[in-house]
Amino acid sequence: MSTLVDTRPLDVVADFPAIPEGWAYLDTAATAQKPQPVIDAVNRGYAETYATVHRGVYQRSADMTLAYEAARKRVARFIGAGSADEIVFVRGATEGINLVAQCWAREQLKAGDRILLSTLEHHSNIVPWQMAAERVGAMIDVIPLTADHRIDLDAMTAMITPAHKLVALAHVSNVLGSVLDAKRAADIAHSVGAKILLDGCQAVPRMAVDVTALDCDFYVFSGHKLYGPTGIGVLWARPELLEAMPPYQGGGSMIDRVTFAKTTYAPPPGRFEAGTPHIVGALGLHAAIDYVERIGLDRIHAHETALVAKTREALSQINSVTLYGPEDSAGIVSFTIEGVHPHDIGTILDEERVAIRAGHHCAQPLMESLGVPATARASFGVYNGAADVDALVRGIERVTRIFG
Repeated sequence: MSTLVDTRPLDVVADFPAIPEGWAYLDTAATAQKPQPVIDAVNRGYAETYATVHRGVYQRSADMTLAYEAARKRVARFIGAGSADEIVFVRGATEGINLVAQCWAREQLKAGDRILLSTLEHHSNIVPWQMAAERVGAMIDVIPLTADHRIDLDAMTAMITPAHKLVALAHVSNVLGSVLDAKRAADIAHSVGAKILLDGCQAVPRMAVDVTALDCDFYVFSGHKLYGPTGIGVLWARPELLEAMPPYQGGGSMIDRVTFAKTTYAPPPGRFEAGTPHIVGALGLHAAIDYVERIGLDRIHAHETALVAKTREALSQINSVTLYGPEDSAGIVSFTIEGVHPHDIGTILDEERVAIRAGHHCAQPLMESLGVPATARASFGVYNGAADVDALVRGIERVTRIFG
């Protein structure tokens, strides 16, 4: 039996102390504001319960170790992983992608192998693969976009060959909000024996993610876009892949035994977590996951979809505005105004107490494909409402008056 989704507008802005009344924060795709439960968890972690993990024999250290590992288990449940041992804590999605590029790609790829990316990828899902490809002599191919700015999976089907060993794609575009049919992409990759990595930074705050159902091989996301702290992120990988990957950083925590003759390494995930981890960051991430799941990912997605629809409808009435991305984009609306640089749009909107992002959004190849140097981007979170959309539209109308 299907579950009905509560489509009532969210009213949670009071949970976010850094959002003053009358300020429209529309830059959640860059980083989300933090709810009070996350702030409280971080404060408690430093002010009341702080100790190192995994090493101390005293009670507080043991308690903090339990809390830290409980956060790992919470992440595993959140994304449908089979085991907490499949969860590697990293600084963010960028480090997670680099870890796979260093520890899997450099070991598994050889000269003549190919990597498949898409036109809309974030630089963090391009540059690490370029570095790995240059090291081993592999080559990179790029999937084009459809007319409505989605990754063209028909083109992917036509392009992919047995020479492709890795596919790396954004689950949700950070510029366009377009949602990938991730299961179909995984099926296409696996049809030639390739592994697939999904960049889930913009997906996990906006929709339910189940890595088992998606049938991907690697999945990464950052805590700070999920209403959690900065400096904490997640790499999930199939256990057999993690087991076969060597570490790329050495030091404490990742070892089994050290001698000057030889060092042996801990099993995953510890093998990939050298040094003292971001303990309190993991606690904050745990609290952030609890927060969004109390609201409900389906409800969050419905809420943001409604805000996107309202924004696109209003902006489509302004002749000088060009909208990018599909109509059903997930929480993100990118646009340009004829004759106005996006930085000027952002500056004028800031005067109207509306915060957006303006620039290339770490997606310069996508900008080139769109034929623009930059876009303005409004991105929504659980704390936004219709009044924020109205403020955005009023600000854009002021931009058009100023620039004639």
